[in-house]
Amino acid sequence: MTRVFNFSAGPATLPESVLLQAQAEMLDWNGVGASIVEISHRSADFIAVAAEAEADLRTLIGIPENYAVLFLSGGATTQQALLALNFAAPGQTVDYVVTGHWGKTAIKQVAPYAKVNIAADGEPEGFRSIPARDGWKLTPDAAYVHITANETIHGVEFRPVDGKGAAPDVGSVPLFADFSSSIASEPIDVSKYGVIYAGAQKNLGPVGVAVVIIRRDLLERSGQPRADIFDYRSHAARDSMLNTPPTWNWYLAGLVFKWMLAQGGVAEFARRNALKSKLVYDAIDASGGFYRNEVVPQARSRMNIPYFLPDETLTARFVAESKAAGLLALKGHKAVGGLRASLYNALPVEAAQALVGFMHDFQKRNG
Repeated sequence: MTRVFNFSAGPATLPESVLLQAQAEMLDWNGVGASIVEISHRSADFIAVAAEAEADLRTLIGIPENYAVLFLSGGATTQQALLALNFAAPGQTVDYVVTGHWGKTAIKQVAPYAKVNIAADGEPEGFRSIPARDGWKLTPDAAYVHITANETIHGVEFRPVDGKGAAPDVGSVPLFADFSSSIASEPIDVSKYGVIYAGAQKNLGPVGVAVVIIRRDLLERSGQPRADIFDYRSHAARDSMLNTPPTWNWYLAGLVFKWMLAQGGVAEFARRNALKSKLVYDAIDASGGFYRNEVVPQARSRMNIPYFLPDETLTARFVAESKAAGLLALKGHKAVGGLRASLYNALPVEAAQALVGFMHDFQKRNG
């Protein structure tokens, strides 16, 4: 079987060596005579797997000890609803900076539980940039400020400015960030955030598990009345095993963490991701308008590159021919149309090179 280059925005490509290891261990994991998905999550064997995965993730991203790490089911969208329940008092304001589709989705999830202040909104400009920080209308006593670090659909990302990092300064109010499509893609200073959360299915592993990184002092907040299953404190106190966790997904994510560390860690993936995205953006910018990306260069995402052809007929032809050429999932999201290349950690540089080669050839034949 020949594996294609998979540009899917999520669930996304996984390292082939990880899939082969999971395949080899499927029927008999670690000599126990059963699959990892068949043994109890409360067994010493699985508890060791879970603890090792957390330790590896802490090493990979650089998570300080004063942060709790949770592995939860429900995905990032569920966490968006839980943020206010856990960290905002009834009636308290929460500040949201909206830079694309997933920022808007986050507001929908939190709106029933808190007073939402849209501190800045990129929609009037078509989500083509990050609203300038000096124009944000923040609430001094907000429970938190929320950003989407990278917008998967619109291809807008908070990028480092003047060497000061990508985390905006929001003063003493904790900064919460959805890192679903850019976590572990380059070094970040975790200490600048109160909460980081991410669905694993783009850069960290398979669909079905979310990672939530919480500064421990925030767990002391009372939040709002909620069931125990929605309480981050309870999950943290029980090492993410308040109920039966998604054990297979957790195990597979752990294999991805080990693979990333063996490859050179986040610094190496930052190098690869910068190279991949530069290859594709350079091809777009050098096409004379045949391909176009509408995001301002300073806010262009390294992870998700939406781009457009002159008409929909060409777009449909590009999608069909690229798939036949072994380049999978380049159709753009229905919210914006066009094309999109997602360049996550497990996608090799060779995939970007193959895409660029196809783009050049397609333009020669259709330009």
